[in-house]
Amino acid sequence: MIIAIDGPSGAGKSTIARRVGEELGLFVLDTGAMYRSVALEVLRQQVDPNDSEAVAQVARRIELHFDGDGRITVNGKCVAQEIRSEQVESIVSVVAANPLVRRAMVPKQKLVAEEQGGVVAEGRDMTTVVFADSRFRFYLDASAEVRAQRRAQQRGTPEKAPEIQLALEARDRIDSGREDSPLHLAQGVRHIDTDNQSAEDVVSEILGHVRSGVG
Repeated sequence: MIIAIDGPSGAGKSTIARRVGEELGLFVLDTGAMYRSVALEVLRQQVDPNDSEAVAQVARRIELHFDGDGRITVNGKCVAQEIRSEQVESIVSVVAANPLVRRAMVPKQKLVAEEQGGVVAEGRDMTTVVFADSRFRFYLDASAEVRAQRRAQQRGTPEKAPEIQLALEARDRIDSGREDSPLHLAQGVRHIDTDNQSAEDVVSEILGHVRSGVG
């Protein structure tokens, strides 16, 4: 079984995917962590993030796996903490928008799903590219304002919500405007607006569709 979840940054994809995975006993494929890992390796190798081919070479060669706890490893080393650094955050949008990088990631993402025998996959092109043929595809959405407020609360800095909102809107423009596999709501994908819903509500809705066999 493959459950594909897409949506903009801060829409709650990771939280929802994790809870759905727990309920169904499925591995959760965090594709964002994979792109962050490439960005981390780009920094380590002192590659120019704007050099498309050089960054693509990093993406093609990198060995990405997930350990027993679902933490991502790069060339055998767990990097779950390092990929959340400000330095990685500052370049991951550029790295992830690189069409050559995205093409290099697709087979790696599909391999994880094959190895795990099924996954809950969350990202920005799971429903449109990587697992476009999945029966269960969902697009989680929320306004930039709500997403910023949620993220600010998570970080314990509610006063920074306006600043975070600007960053999210910039990320949205990059994700939806990139040349290769842009973020968008595709035909046949179930749209879920999470503005006025709790995580429990969204999880319940997704599980209802999956358990009834209706995508």
